[in-house]
Amino acid sequence: MQRRDFVKKVGAGGLALSAGLTGTVRAKSDAEFKWKMVTTWPKNFPGLGTGANRLAELIGEMSGGRIQVKVYGATELVPALEVFDAVSRGTAEMGHGAAYYWKGKSEAAQFFSTVPFGLTAQEINGWFYYGGGLELWQELYGQFGLIPAPAGNSGVQMGGWFNKEIKSVEDLKGLKMRIPGLGGEVLTRAGGTAVNLPGGELFTALQSGLIDATEWVGPYNDLAFGLYKAAKYYYYPGWHEPGTCLEAMINKKAFEALPKDLQSIVLNACKVVNQDMLAEFTARNPGALQDLVKKHGVELRRFPDDVIKKLKQLSDEVVAEIGQKDEFSKKVYASYAKFLQQCREYSGVSELAYLIARDRT
Repeated sequence: MQRRDFVKKVGAGGLALSAGLTGTVRAKSDAEFKWKMVTTWPKNFPGLGTGANRLAELIGEMSGGRIQVKVYGATELVPALEVFDAVSRGTAEMGHGAAYYWKGKSEAAQFFSTVPFGLTAQEINGWFYYGGGLELWQELYGQFGLIPAPAGNSGVQMGGWFNKEIKSVEDLKGLKMRIPGLGGEVLTRAGGTAVNLPGGELFTALQSGLIDATEWVGPYNDLAFGLYKAAKYYYYPGWHEPGTCLEAMINKKAFEALPKDLQSIVLNACKVVNQDMLAEFTARNPGALQDLVKKHGVELRRFPDDVIKKLKQLSDEVVAEIGQKDEFSKKVYASYAKFLQQCREYSGVSELAYLIARDRT
């Protein structure tokens, strides 16, 4: 009887201790984190803005509500082109944008968004996840207290909206065009003037004549912005943005404050959204292009071969020069160029060969 009473007491104490320990662990694992995400996109803008919304929602769902992310569109909390600094200093825990907006921080940042005549969406994902690209990106952003992650891709973009026809290289001279990143430098060397404006200002700038042309994304997004009301000619291909990666940037201190399981959830949510956005653009662009042409009378034009040839020549020069700016840029350029060459060789007998066989026979 005494032994039984002793076992009961020890058992009760053990259960109590176990319950106490479990309660402690549960309290820690159930901690909630309230984050802010600032974006370079207008609030709820189709594709880009909604992609940021999906990322926030997915993090909340996958974490069982332990991380709650509130999304702020451009200018709601900070201006569109101040997202990088806002996340770096901790004003917001996350940001959603595109790395070529931050070339003022490092010229090499542009390689992590898109390169004229460079990697497609499928190829740049290969470089990021299996070719060393993501590690280089993390090294760069780590200097600013940030952790980057691919979080969306537009696929091959359109060449842009123009208020005049582009019939030769001469027509690029004096052209004022909204075009960011490396593509903007290429246009400048072709004799044009590159203007960097956030998406929310494009329609007014084009309609008012502040700019003569603008690129944005592709039919799905361009239709939503109503750019067809401000320009007549819609050019392709998007030589300057063959597969533009959208990014999530995470404040490093905020990320490291998360338990390991939540860290994994945040990064894997970025991977899901990276794939989802590309799938959405792939599904919606064809119908949107049909609407632009058939319903709104947009004149679809292909850049003349001599224009494409000149832009390719200038692009190669610009990218090579950027790749020699400093030691880190050299390292990024070498990695990117090697992966691009491998993709070129393989695509000739895979995607390119298949598409020619499918569409031209």
